[in-house]
Amino acid sequence: MTVYFIGAGPGDPELITVKGRRLIESCPVCLYAGSLVPPSVIESAPADAVIRDTAAMHLDEIMEIITAADSGGKDVARVHSGDPSLYGAIAEQIRRLKAADIVYEIVPGVPAFAAAAAVLGRELTVPEIAQTVILTRTAMKSSSMPAGEDLAVLGRTGATLAIHLSIRNTREIQRQLIPVCGGDCPVIIAYRIGWPEQTIIETDLDGLQKAVRNAKLTRTALIFVGRALTARKFRDSALYDAERPHLLRPFTDAGKKRRSDARKAS
Repeated sequence: MTVYFIGAGPGDPELITVKGRRLIESCPVCLYAGSLVPPSVIESAPADAVIRDTAAMHLDEIMEIITAADSGGKDVARVHSGDPSLYGAIAEQIRRLKAADIVYEIVPGVPAFAAAAAVLGRELTVPEIAQTVILTRTAMKSSSMPAGEDLAVLGRTGATLAIHLSIRNTREIQRQLIPVCGGDCPVIIAYRIGWPEQTIIETDLDGLQKAVRNAKLTRTALIFVGRALTARKFRDSALYDAERPHLLRPFTDAGKKRRSDARKAS
């Protein structure tokens, strides 16, 4: 048997991959995190499948179900929200699967930050404003952050920050980022992307905590911070620049002439 870690995307059942849906349809055992994965995502599971919501389970309980499935030769669809490689808590599951000599496979999904950017209709990497996206979180009751990964350190890069699992830690986000990014640095809060109650809030670092409090958000929200979020004045990228040929797009005659005229003028 095989345990398939399936990225279900942020909530919209149409954002799961074809492979992910096919596996849910075929696996006789389906484990899903019901607090983050809507029932509509796993409704295509076989009528006789063993389906369990793992939201209230601990790791030992989850492994008991997987071990039983292994004994019966039954494939398991282990459905996670977003992409399982990001804050999916699959590392400790994989460690136990390896110890039990159980085969597993990871099926990627649409991560929340990508789905949110699509809803926003924006690019997170804007030429000469930000060419890096940093996916991070803050420490509250979860495991502590490694040395060197403080928000203040990351904020100094000027990259677009996508801060996960931190909607209840906005005061700390402000404390660390305002001194390095400025209180007027744009912020976008993306709540429940892909769900019916999806909400987008635009503010800045100064107004972050107030905006979250007014919206009464306590979980399942992603916080973007960065100048690229509202950039309007920026140069076109070199990707489609007529003056910059590449292997798949040689200079056109018009482009050659413009380049020649520019050289003469200089």
